[in-house]
Amino acid sequence: MPPADTGASTIVVDASAPSSPVTTTAAPAGAHERLEPGRPGYRKMSFALFAAGVAAFALLYSTQALLPAISASYGVSAGQASWTVSAATGALALCVLPLSALSERFGRRQMMTASLTVAVLVGMLVPFAPSIGWLIALRAIQGAALAGLPASAMAYLAEEVRPKALIAAIGLFVAGNSIGGMSGRILTGWVAQAWGWRAALAAVGLLAVACAVAFHFLIPKARNFTPGSLNPKALAKTVATHLGNPLLVRLYAIGALFMTVFGAVYTVIGYRLVDEPFSLPQGIVGSIFLVYLVGTVSSAAAGRLVARLGRRGALYLAVSTTTAGLLLSLADQLASVLLGLVLITAGFFAGHAVASSSVSRTATTGRAQASALYQSAYYLGSSAGGTLGAVAFHAGGWAATVALGLLAVLGVVSITLYGTRVARAERRALIPVSRWSGTGDPVSR
Repeated sequence: MPPADTGASTIVVDASAPSSPVTTTAAPAGAHERLEPGRPGYRKMSFALFAAGVAAFALLYSTQALLPAISASYGVSAGQASWTVSAATGALALCVLPLSALSERFGRRQMMTASLTVAVLVGMLVPFAPSIGWLIALRAIQGAALAGLPASAMAYLAEEVRPKALIAAIGLFVAGNSIGGMSGRILTGWVAQAWGWRAALAAVGLLAVACAVAFHFLIPKARNFTPGSLNPKALAKTVATHLGNPLLVRLYAIGALFMTVFGAVYTVIGYRLVDEPFSLPQGIVGSIFLVYLVGTVSSAAAGRLVARLGRRGALYLAVSTTTAGLLLSLADQLASVLLGLVLITAGFFAGHAVASSSVSRTATTGRAQASALYQSAYYLGSSAGGTLGAVAFHAGGWAATVALGLLAVLGVVSITLYGTRVARAERRALIPVSRWSGTGDPVSR
């Protein structure tokens, strides 16, 4: 099962999956030997992609722990300030598919370098935003730029690393995502407490600059990439096929709804903890994001849960855990709130692991595009959750944000129940059902 990350959706690379939207020429007969542990270049490549992951996700969520301070500085509501997060994740969601397709034409290394360079340059401007409007606009540009990194990195690894070493290499990149997303939030919290939120964003920008420089000098040249000519019609046909598959659409919706809960909770929690009755300092609020480490455990355990309970059972357990966390967080005792965050985080990552791993198994063709669409739905859920959660909090306090989360959880339950009924109807009608094809429903098992 995919390891936990802090906002980055896992991409499952399948070397057997066709890449229909791009016409490529045959690989040259003298293709270079692929990288593996112990061979020259492997360690540099691993460190380079780890650094890229740290930079990307430190930047992507850099304002999330700072929202109360941003609200106070600009004199805006929680809903307005939340757009500094939602604009970045929303732009990433819209751009991930086209930029992943462009990497097929212009190269993985070039796309990753361009993405990081633009995002880092914008990151150095973000602390000087004169208004909330400028800050939101710069954050949207950052998110759009960062969309070129995740899919390109996975494709680069699939082409340059030996299959037996691929999982370890991807794991290190995802670890960079996790550490970047978590450390960026913690760093901004403590720096903001001492020197203000603008200094905190500058600190994240400098961290990203260091990581981008390391990436530039360490990443080996792509030796097995063969550029292809883009075929927009084929890309559109592949996307339409995936969106016409009811099972894939249900999986995308499940991922988006889980992320709606998660985005709402972690966008708003800072406002609740700096206010009465908790009145926590900014540094402590930033450190709350250490709870993300729980996601590593629950995501890793998702495989065992599926083996024991089936995918439907694992989803119901994830939903139950998330629901219990939401309800616990309503209490005005800090211990209950923290335990609630632990349960919400564990449930979210388990549900995300089940849904995201099901996508690549369900799509029989165009798996890269199927995974990119899942990422888009995932980040759209993050964007919607952050904004709607903040609006709900402004209107009705934490209880309203929890109500929004419970509504999204109810959506996951409804979709799963519907998928179960569809699968049972197919079996009763004696229609052959393949466990992982578009006619079956892995989430009903």
